[in-house]
Amino acid sequence: MSASSTLSIAVIGAGIAGLACARTLQNAGLAVTVFEKSRGPGGRMTSRRFDEATLDLGAQFFSVRHESFRREVTRWLAAGVAAPWPWKLWHIDGKTWHYQHDGRERYCGQPRMSAITRHLAEGVALHTECRIDGLSRRDHAWWLHDPHGACHGPFDCVAISAPSPQALALVEDHDETLAAACRSVVQRSCWAGWACLETPLPAVPGVEHDWQAAQLAQGPLRFVARNQYKPGRAPQGETLTLLAHPDWSDQHLEDEPQIVACRLLEALAQTLPPGTALPRVGRLGAHRWRFAHPEHSTINAPAPDGDYRVTAAGLALCGDAWRGPRIEDAWLSGHHLGLALAAPHAQPTAPGDSHDL
Repeated sequence: MSASSTLSIAVIGAGIAGLACARTLQNAGLAVTVFEKSRGPGGRMTSRRFDEATLDLGAQFFSVRHESFRREVTRWLAAGVAAPWPWKLWHIDGKTWHYQHDGRERYCGQPRMSAITRHLAEGVALHTECRIDGLSRRDHAWWLHDPHGACHGPFDCVAISAPSPQALALVEDHDETLAAACRSVVQRSCWAGWACLETPLPAVPGVEHDWQAAQLAQGPLRFVARNQYKPGRAPQGETLTLLAHPDWSDQHLEDEPQIVACRLLEALAQTLPPGTALPRVGRLGAHRWRFAHPEHSTINAPAPDGDYRVTAAGLALCGDAWRGPRIEDAWLSGHHLGLALAAPHAQPTAPGDSHDL
């Protein structure tokens, strides 16, 4: 079958993995349709916008290790949707702050993390606010079903980039091997709190006043980002994203968002010098990621199946579950699946985009 034939592929999920898969397939000249349950693309790169500020709810930055991903990030930088950040990263152990010197490249979306996924979605057929809750197969083709009774298709292949527990619900009636793979991956939860403060955070002795982010060794809080110091965010005021440790998130998964946000903000306050008070809070809340990232020990990629899963019937899985928890891992998984699905049919339209395994 050639790229000009009727081969069509559905991608479920418009996070970084699903969009990487879709773009790779589209660059190979294949027909792709993406289905996303939310109002727009993003997944764990989702951002929230208020009148006075923008903050990132999930991933705060990403690093680069793999050469294929480096080339992709170079394209994002050229398009103006990504920029270096953070370079003023600290590590907090109790009340002791240490500047983190590791020389690693780190970037974030500009002017918000979701700018990257929106950039990847440009020119891709994308159905938003369309939750797919079932699959059926007839006449050698796949059909997608939503909760409103609509049926989407036919498709020759379906690539599912949802977290493994959600993917399991779609594949378990069709392929036990894929279902078993989904069951083998433990997805950890994460609470992401946020706070918009009326004035800047108080100074910490020995720490630059414009420190950008910090990792914490103990307590419920594992990472804090100051969104006003991210590229493209000026002149917004003090706006914090507060990510909880996975163990704490699992233990407090059903807590009220406001209670969670207060606990995480209190944990930050405890790292400040004695007698130091936090500024008044203008906005406070939290977002629960029930399936935030895979447990390292449960990931059974890359051997022998690579960082994606695909069957002869054209049912496939991609995402961080099959490689690792980083943004880079998710992108590589989706990109590699796209290459695998396109290989027998590809006539690349973007030089270099389809041959960089």
